[in-house]
Amino acid sequence: MCRTVAATALLAVTASVALPLAPAGAHAPRPPGVTGGVWQVDGYGEVFSLDGSRLQEYQVTGISCIKGVSADRAGGSGGTVRYANDDGFVFTVRSTGRPDRAALRIDGSPGDRGLRRIAALPADCLEPAPGGPVAAFDIFWQTFEENYPFFAAKGIDWHAVRDRYRPQVDAHTTDAELFAVLREMVAPLHDAHVAVIAGETGSFGTVRPGTEMPTEEMDAKVSAYIEKRDLKGGKLRQFAGGRIGYAELPGEQGYLRITGFGGYTEAQDFAANSAVLKETLDTIFTQASTARLRGLIIDLRINGGGSDSLGLQLAGRFTDRPYFAYAKRARNDPTDASRFTRPQPQYVQPAAAPRYTGPIAVLTGGSTISAGETFTQALMDRPGRTVRIGQNTQGVFSDVMERELPGGWQAVLPNEEFLTRSGQTFDGPGIPPQLREPVFTDEEFAKNRDSAFDRAVAVLGRR
Repeated sequence: MCRTVAATALLAVTASVALPLAPAGAHAPRPPGVTGGVWQVDGYGEVFSLDGSRLQEYQVTGISCIKGVSADRAGGSGGTVRYANDDGFVFTVRSTGRPDRAALRIDGSPGDRGLRRIAALPADCLEPAPGGPVAAFDIFWQTFEENYPFFAAKGIDWHAVRDRYRPQVDAHTTDAELFAVLREMVAPLHDAHVAVIAGETGSFGTVRPGTEMPTEEMDAKVSAYIEKRDLKGGKLRQFAGGRIGYAELPGEQGYLRITGFGGYTEAQDFAANSAVLKETLDTIFTQASTARLRGLIIDLRINGGGSDSLGLQLAGRFTDRPYFAYAKRARNDPTDASRFTRPQPQYVQPAAAPRYTGPIAVLTGGSTISAGETFTQALMDRPGRTVRIGQNTQGVFSDVMERELPGGWQAVLPNEEFLTRSGQTFDGPGIPPQLREPVFTDEEFAKNRDSAFDRAVAVLGRR
């Protein structure tokens, strides 16, 4: 639900849609408060059923309802209830003071999702999910039709896509043929947050042309190059399962390399990753080291994403006062891609720990993906001198929706926008650098160059 495709590779006015309801009497009377009942999510194409001890997600479109994740009650008091499952998902449902409204938060994802009480589960949720290639095609197309926000921006006529590919699918279509059709439908989006996961048949994902998805092999190559070339044979101090590295540079500068916002511990839950991040930052940014630093390079050029909340936690180490990071909104009308939920502003809060507030150079490139990008965006309004150097980020910011398809396949897609204070988004082209330099090109490697790193050292040296 809120994991990113890239992270997995490396390790408005609210519009409500009326849903067909089950026949009267199909459910017992709903319990009071947020411990029970059926709730439709504003945006996200979800309905949640709560029975006091268990949460069950249903993924709904205008033609389908398929069971999603479930979680057991894990605590809470008053008007707040927490649910957790073994996959690391933690859901917090909070009362808003109205019997028909509530708020949902997923650990690791900033902001709340609005919940609206409905009388019962949609009728489709009480019937067996349809099966077969035709149903899989139709639900796949409908899921993107109702949730994907970027067709117009990318010049894609999604209805024309259906007209082209729907005749190629029938009851006798093989798994390999169906997978090829679904893959061809979404490939032109060039969206790193779009994927087709088809079990043993295969999986498909893509990136913006001219960029690469972060991989362990790429990370290992770049890390060795940086230690040999930029650190003059020195070694990065490794933290958080190797996802964070730090080194001191000449001229009282520091170098912080982050390859992901997650995967810091074998435990998959946000709380465990947050604790490791705090411990790491406490070790790196002590009272003495922050007082000594005169410049900091934050290297995100190979960053597979993860949790946006961890990015905000890190940004809190680089400010002494709260400031605006970004605002989130989700597409919220199946028939109108221009309608979104009301934007929720998110803020960077100063950490209750030693903080570095001096000049920062942020290195980015096409392999800066997802939470690596939201963290970059969270530094744009940072008080103090902050400069971006390198190349545009990948251009995918949203949490991803992991939607079940008949036959056990999955479709993965985004449905959110991250807005600047002025309402701008960077989906598609990515966040541009202020100083453009090549990033890990063949020529850079061949000539033993790291132009972005050298530019950062020079810029920070001009105090």
